[in-house]
Amino acid sequence: MYLLIFLFRFNFSKLSLEDEKDDKSQEGLNKASKGGLVYGDYLQLNKILNAQELQSQKKGNKIHDEHLFIVTHQAYELWFKQILWEMDSVRVIFQNGRVRDERNMLKVITRMHRISMILKLLVEQFSVLETMTALDFFDFRDYLSPASGFQSLQFRLLENKIGVPQSLRVPYNRRHYRDNFKGQDYEQLLKSEQEPTLLQLVEAWLERTPGLEAEGFDFWAQFEVNVLRGLEEEFAMVQAKPESEEKDDLLSELQKQKDVLLSLFDEKRHEHLLSKGERRLSYKALKGALMIYFYREEPRFQVPFQLLTSLMDIDVLMTKWRYNHVCMVHRMIGSKAGTGGSSGYHYLRSTVRDRFQLTYIDSQAFGTLDTKDESDYSQIPLYSRILRQLLF
Repeated sequence: MYLLIFLFRFNFSKLSLEDEKDDKSQEGLNKASKGGLVYGDYLQLNKILNAQELQSQKKGNKIHDEHLFIVTHQAYELWFKQILWEMDSVRVIFQNGRVRDERNMLKVITRMHRISMILKLLVEQFSVLETMTALDFFDFRDYLSPASGFQSLQFRLLENKIGVPQSLRVPYNRRHYRDNFKGQDYEQLLKSEQEPTLLQLVEAWLERTPGLEAEGFDFWAQFEVNVLRGLEEEFAMVQAKPESEEKDDLLSELQKQKDVLLSLFDEKRHEHLLSKGERRLSYKALKGALMIYFYREEPRFQVPFQLLTSLMDIDVLMTKWRYNHVCMVHRMIGSKAGTGGSSGYHYLRSTVRDRFQLTYIDSQAFGTLDTKDESDYSQIPLYSRILRQLLF
């Protein structure tokens, strides 16, 4: 009761005025009032915020959700532009040989990580577009033809600059992907195909990994010895089990894993798999990648390992982006043809196949551990267990 009386009698207006005199947050200068560059002009918001031209409205039938569709795709294109900006800067560092300087390596890792974060955002951004129902989309879909997401110049440039080989591209309506572009766009794509890709530059960098020289410590020979010993131990452990269907299955699985591991030491087989697109790195580059992986705790290999991790993250996120795109398209239009004339969902689904992934490092060679309980040794894949033992 006394508290209420005190509050009613207290002169809050007086306190407010006195507080304003002592308010440090209001002591700044309003530089904008003196003229010069302002926020909207700096970001050219007049152009950006007036770039949403609804085709449905132009045809006299304004559809509300077309605005969301346009803004979402414009946001994608802006982020693609930033990814290309970062990737081009990384490629320049590699091309000019500045990657040998550890300070530049930090720049490379920072920018590659930034690309990963952008891609992660783009994967999640589909959830915003999915707030639109299939019926909402069909209200304005016919107004979009023959425009198509396949015509995204920046995404095609991104694929080329990362290192998607032309031989592994899925044809678009049985035509070369470049045939869908004209003029300056066509020339940009052609130029991007002729420039060194990020994958090629990383491959050349891996081939120079310290420790792969002919003289000195023979990493590859030691690696092979440890793999063979690990294989023998694995087979002996399984052979000691009582005869059962489970044992036969284990032996069959072990043999498959053995073939994978032994293929690492067969250069001719590696070259054959390389020609088929099943491996992406040269034999020497693969050696370098594995050496970096197994010695990742050594000071000289910590930064290179972070770079390899970033590259694999980008690979995974691009695949996730494709997959989410396919799922969204299937949800929206089912198996109908795309607005640009493609088979729509069926075409997009074909681009998510393994042969289209940018696998910088053979995941089987790395032996990624995937088990809920590492203490359950029998559940860890053979190659994972062997490779874990090779941190000699």
